[in-house]
Amino acid sequence: MNYVSTRGDNKKRTFSQAVLEGLADDGGLLVPESLPDFSQEWPQWKDLPYDELAFRILEPLAGDLPEGALRQCCSSAYGESYGGPVAPLRPVGPYQLLELFHGPTLAFKDVALQLLGRLFGVILEQNGQELNIVAATSGDTGSAAIHGLKDVPRVRLFVTHPEGRIADLQRQQMTTVVNDSVFNIAVKGTFDDCQHMVKDLSSDLEFKRKNSIGAVNSINFARIAAQVVYYFAAYLQTPRALEKVPAVVAVPTGNFGNILAAEYARRMGLPLACTVLASNENDILPTFFNTGLYKRGTARATHSPAMDIQVASNFERYLYLLASENPAKVKELMTSFATTGELQLEANPGSQWSALACSNKETLATVKEVWENHQQLLDPHTATAWWAMDQCLNDFEPDLPKIVVGTAHPAKFPEVLKQVVSSDVPELKHPTLEALKSLPERLFAIPARTDSLKEFVTSGIELGAGGVFLRSEEKAAPHG
Repeated sequence: MNYVSTRGDNKKRTFSQAVLEGLADDGGLLVPESLPDFSQEWPQWKDLPYDELAFRILEPLAGDLPEGALRQCCSSAYGESYGGPVAPLRPVGPYQLLELFHGPTLAFKDVALQLLGRLFGVILEQNGQELNIVAATSGDTGSAAIHGLKDVPRVRLFVTHPEGRIADLQRQQMTTVVNDSVFNIAVKGTFDDCQHMVKDLSSDLEFKRKNSIGAVNSINFARIAAQVVYYFAAYLQTPRALEKVPAVVAVPTGNFGNILAAEYARRMGLPLACTVLASNENDILPTFFNTGLYKRGTARATHSPAMDIQVASNFERYLYLLASENPAKVKELMTSFATTGELQLEANPGSQWSALACSNKETLATVKEVWENHQQLLDPHTATAWWAMDQCLNDFEPDLPKIVVGTAHPAKFPEVLKQVVSSDVPELKHPTLEALKSLPERLFAIPARTDSLKEFVTSGIELGAGGVFLRSEEKAAPHG
């Protein structure tokens, strides 16, 4: 399987090359030349363990990896060290809740990043290379990346997050990890600023090559490929899967990677009748799916902070699908967006999609209602998907399985949830998170400028996380 840029740089990469490269040299995202068709195979996978299911789905996408290496990566990523079941589906009221928050950082990002860390390890060892990964997080990617990569040889990890715009526990999951290969960086701006800086840095080809820059954000296609697996796993757990009754899936959506994986799963043969996109008050994506207009705005802080995003990285991959994989058209649209802050499609952006924006008030009301009626505590992100599914319910046949994607453990957002449930609800605490509160934090602060990030990364590479650079009180800016 070869990988190409959504903007058509005429360069073909292997899977291993795509994993290390992250962002294409022309600023596009890397995508497979074609998608495998599993429509005849997936019914045979119903009773497979998760690691074997992952291997079956990823094997044609990762063709240049030795079979034994890929299988070992899947087995290691989803074995005992994962911490719990990877993607259990559980009936809650009228829906099936896909619980993706049983990994080491209690968020769905663990599913992909536990695997990606192992893939990096195998590929770098084979090539005798080192990699400096620069990432942006709106909450969960950073901690999942740190826990997936902190012990991988030949890797340094620089994680940026918007200062004061993620939950305290999300920050502590990152900043309490003291490791010579990990740098946590608070950016005085929004997540969109962080993401823009990371993309700018990766688009500077001289800097990227000189410093061996890679990516773990969902601009890295391996992240998306790993997320495709849990949609197959979820569907195969529905009661009438072998009857091929199509399912509806509702997904909390920020950077568009999680929901894009559902779209890829559908195109690989999974029977999905409709995908429900749930946004918060940052409604750029619902506006696009309802009007065809994709227009940059100002990110608003909400109760679901990991979704406080205006410019969704993976949106370009969906444009590529909508444009019939025509890179010239994608380049034209993205150039327009870069120049004017908007783009407009004339055709229907997606007939098998419903897209809705959930307000803070509706988020809290949903948490309260689901807790009172079903004794299930939802985190604020998952609540937006539950609410969106509620709004669309009359659009679907009543006997279709309806899957709500649960993206984070509620204990990560106690201050938000305590507004509508009692503070003594057991689900508001988790021992993994409670243990963080007594640990020291190590954190650096920089302005929202690409040159500041470049300077920090260069210094970090030269001096290392165990050197003077991190121990200097002048350089380090501890939180608070």
